[in-house]
Amino acid sequence: MFDVIEALLLVLPAWVSNSVPVVLGGGPKIDGGYRAWDGRRLLGDSKTVNGFVSGIAFGSAVGAVAAASFGHLYLPALGLHQKIGLAVLIAFGAMAGDLLGSFVKRRRGMPPGYPSLVLDKLLFLFVALALAIAAYPPLWGSLGWEGVAFLTVLTYLLHVAFNWIAHYALKIKKVPW
Repeated sequence: MFDVIEALLLVLPAWVSNSVPVVLGGGPKIDGGYRAWDGRRLLGDSKTVNGFVSGIAFGSAVGAVAAASFGHLYLPALGLHQKIGLAVLIAFGAMAGDLLGSFVKRRRGMPPGYPSLVLDKLLFLFVALALAIAAYPPLWGSLGWEGVAFLTVLTYLLHVAFNWIAHYALKIKKVPW
């Protein structure tokens, strides 16, 4: 059985990375306004360099702090520097997963902000976990399908709750999803 604390500490950089661009995004568009072969934007206006970089930076920083503060609670075979490297990889994976979701949505003709369960709320998690497991295969042994299922459900619930807060209470999102 997976360890809940270990799973939460592991995924924390992905959660932070995925949420920071809502606040710190803006600026130059990642796709530079270019269009794909289908005539649609590659990613759209909502994907910015500032959001991508700030997401990775803050996710990595939170992962580094978690590794330094609570590193004894997860992945005991890894040293501090390895855990920080894994946090950076997870933060990058979350942002790459978010970009992949936008790319797929644009190809399907879905406008930015159009809700999609997997592409908006979960793909960032799956890409982050896939990169982490590829970089450190023993991670699968401590996480397994139970851990992935737990993180998937929890990520969905947190995503819905925080998007609702960001839209209705803080007024920093145009849509509540």
